[in-house]
Order: sequence, then C-alpha cells, then structure tokens
Amino acid sequence: MRRTVRWQVLLIGVGMALVAILLTYLALTYTTTQVPTAGGTYVEGVAGVPHYINPLLSAYNEADRDLCALVFNGLTRFNGQGDVVPDLAESWEVSLDGLTYVFHLRDNVYWHDGVPFTADDVVFTVRLLQAPDYPGPPDVGALWRTVKIAKVDDYTVRMILPEPFAPFLDYTTIGLLPAHLLEGVSSADLPALEFNLKPVGTGPFQVVEVETADGEIRSVLLERNRRYFRPGPLVDYFRFRFYPSYSTAFRAYRNGDVEGVGRVELQDLPEARQDDDLNLYSAQLAQYSLIYLNLLKADDLPFFQEVEVRQALLYGLDRQAIVQDLLDGQAIVAHSPIVAGTWAYDPQIRRYDYDPEQAQALLDEAGWTLPPQGGVRTKDGRPLSFELLASTDPLREAIAEEVARQWGELGIGVTVVTTGPVDVRDALEQRSYQAALVDLALPGDPDPYPLWHQTEITQGQNYAGLDHRRISEIIETARIVTDRQQRIDLYREFQQVFADEVPAILLFHPVYTYGVSNKVKGVQIGPLMYPSDRFATVNRWYVATKRVIISQAGGP
Repeated sequence: MRRTVRWQVLLIGVGMALVAILLTYLALTYTTTQVPTAGGTYVEGVAGVPHYINPLLSAYNEADRDLCALVFNGLTRFNGQGDVVPDLAESWEVSLDGLTYVFHLRDNVYWHDGVPFTADDVVFTVRLLQAPDYPGPPDVGALWRTVKIAKVDDYTVRMILPEPFAPFLDYTTIGLLPAHLLEGVSSADLPALEFNLKPVGTGPFQVVEVETADGEIRSVLLERNRRYFRPGPLVDYFRFRFYPSYSTAFRAYRNGDVEGVGRVELQDLPEARQDDDLNLYSAQLAQYSLIYLNLLKADDLPFFQEVEVRQALLYGLDRQAIVQDLLDGQAIVAHSPIVAGTWAYDPQIRRYDYDPEQAQALLDEAGWTLPPQGGVRTKDGRPLSFELLASTDPLREAIAEEVARQWGELGIGVTVVTTGPVDVRDALEQRSYQAALVDLALPGDPDPYPLWHQTEITQGQNYAGLDHRRISEIIETARIVTDRQQRIDLYREFQQVFADEVPAILLFHPVYTYGVSNKVKGVQIGPLMYPSDRFATVNRWYVATKRVIISQAGGP
C-alpha cells in the first residue's frame, strides 16, 4: 500500500514537472499581441451642412461629397496618382478607335438593402445624367448627353462616344444610384427626394441616422456595410458632426466632442501640433493658386504681351518665402499647370527659382527702365503698373500684398484690389480684370483644354486669353489619343512650352492637413483629388483590438 502511494506521488510530481516544462516552452515560443478587429465608433467634425447625400448632386458641397465617398461607389475611382482604377467595374476595354468602352461589372456587390447591383443601375444613373434638366454640374450633363449606353447583360455595359475623348473615364467615377428604389424618378426631381437624406448605396458605410435641430442637420451616423465587396471596414460606426467652420470643429475636438477634424486650418495648426493625442496627416491637393495675367488687354496692358516681362514677374517672386511665411509651409511651390506627382507631370520642367537679378536683367532687356531715383519702371512714357485682384479672404489679401511688395522692389507698380469671391469670378468671366489671384481645382485627368485652348478664350475658362497655336494643337491631340505614353509625351511638350511662355504666374499647390485622434489606427492618406479622398483607406482604419497568440518566430 505504501509503495502504491509513493508511485502516485512520483507520477504527480512527474506530471507537474512536464506541465511546468510545457508552460515554459510555450512562454518562450509564443506570445500574445493586440490585432485589429471589428467594432467601435469614430466621430469626426467637419465644416458645413449636408443637403444631398446623393453623388449626382454632391459636387458643390464638401460635406455632401464626404458622405457620398463612404456611402456610394462609381464604376471607377481615382488613386493617389490621378489614375482611374476599377471600383464597381472589375475591368473594361476600349476599342482601337477610342470610341467604345465595355465595362465588366463585379457580380458580388449588393446595395445596402440587400438587392444585387447590376447593369440596370448603371444605365439608370446615366439616363439621369443625360437628362436636359439634370441639376448637377453643366459640363457633366453635357458630356453624358453625347454618350450612347446599352446593357449587354446583367454584368456588362457598353458605352459609345461620338469622338475619342481620353478624359472620359474621369466621368465614370461618379457614384451610382439604385434603379430598384428610384425607378420613375426624373432628373429634375432629384433635389426634392427623401432619398437624399436616407440614401442607399453600395459603399463601405450606410446611413442609419440623421439628427437635426432647428431645421438643420447636426450629425449623421453611418454603420459599416457588412455586405461590402472589399475587405473591411473594421469601424462599426462613423459619425459626422457638422460645425460652422473647421476652426469650430477643432474646438470641438479640444473639448472632447469629436475624435477627428476633417481639415485642420492654418490658424489652428500651431495648437494642433502641440497636441500629443492628435495625429496630423498631410497631403498635396490637386489644386493650385496662380495669378492670371489678362493677355486680352493688349492696348491697356501691353507689357503682358512681352514674354521677358512675364518671365521677370516669375523670377522676381519668392514663392517659397510666401509658402513659409504666410502659409506656415502648408503648400508646395508650383512649377507646372499639371499637378506634381501625377502621371502626366514632367519632373524636368523648367523652373523659375527666385532670382531678382535675372528679373531685373530681363526687364532692362525689354526696355523697361527704372528711374534713377527709383519708383516704377517706364517704357515709351508708359508705366509698368497694374491692379492685382484678390478675394477679401484675409489669407488671399496677405498673399496679394506680399506679391505686390516683392514686385515693387523690381520697379513694378502693383495696386491690390480686394472684393468678394463672386465678384472675382465675374471679373474673370467678363475678362474685365488686369491681374487676378485665383485658386483652381483640377480634375483627375490632366486635360488642360478648358483652361488654355484658343477656343475657350471668349466664352470658356481660358481666362488668361492665351492665344498660342502650338499649345492648342498639343492639347487638342492629347485629349483624343488613348495611348498613355503618347499623352505623356504630348503633355511634357505642353509643359515645356508653357514654362517658356509663362502665360500665368503659378504660385503653389495647397497642402491638406487632416487631424485624427491617436486612438484611431491604420489611417493613411496620399495625394488627394478631393478632400473626401482622405477616406480612400477607411476600410483599414480601426479603433477596436483583440488579443491573439502568435509565435515568437513570427508565425501563427
């Protein structure tokens, strides 16, 4: 009996030793770590108020565009380099003559209400865009009215253009609407639809609550789409809170009411940088600021006809100092009318780095002489002076005054005139300005035809009045060839000629800064076509984690 007890004790001891050895082995070989998981809520403060959570009506309102970016998808979308890549269309082919586009749709996409997405939805949305009374951007409607569309089968759509138009794919990034819910609705009826605040899309999030107060929308709650055709998203709920300005939204972040700020404005950056709990993400926007020179007023402003004067204006401007001193470094000096970093941009473009001596030499060479006592240069009794129009925005006023000061040091007389943004736009459209400080938003495709072609001088957007036949020939050809390398070659020539001619004074590309609490992980942003593109990687964001066991060697 005693011997049996000894054996039991021995066996228990051996067992305990083996367990200890096993636990030691596991401790040395495996560990636990936190990994992303679904769950949690992210709250973001943005400026403005949404009116239409409808991609066909969202072009004029950033709050609408932000929401549509999360709720809807287009056939295609932009990536950070301005390329059009697949979205609801899995792939497409373009005929050799550049007229026919055949889109192959994904067969695993569902609307938020569970109904499958099909070619009927594409045809229905395009029909709305083609209507003569389409209430969205006129250029969008005008383009779509030239397109013939046909359903080939449930997951194939064919579109035929009347003539080759390389930027066409840009227009296929617009979000699509559900035919099964809106069938029978006319384009003119779109602004009045209840659907605009109770939308049904195919995007990573769906609207579940719209909170109003005093007749105005105060917040919108989104829930993750568990049927989404891509992996993710991981955040369960995404709430937008709306404020009068981004500075107000930043104050709301400081008060703990939101966890992110849709845009951190220049005046709030110093304080934002001091907040250890706020991560700042910056990216270049597909925009630039420039100074138009009115080339149409040859009698009143003959000096703008002289390339030496235009080059001197650019050499004589310290744009980097403007970026550093007035914009706190939140911009990138622009050297080309095509956005830097996009596929058509020429990194070897001629650059006009600040060189006041070269500027003075060019002015002297052109016969604009500086009086011995200083002042304004003259030529044949005419002073080298003009008005610079700018909006009453304090930052734009400051930039205009600094430009005038720098040019004044060269003997160029510049008087700054400020007025409201609408008046600036009217002056451009009427070609009644002398020089004007303007911000331009650029499309994904680099097509510069609307801004610089001869046919756009009187009625279009060629506000500078650039009448240059070679530039017009280049951009005419570039918008009808579909071969990417041919277009790159043509746009590089366009940029070279533009740099030599200096038909306008390019200033800088603005930098967009996004603020998100460090509680939110996985956030990344790249170059942005629109501010709403900050959500391009939203399916990888997370606020919740779970603990899992992993091998010390890196394996599971």
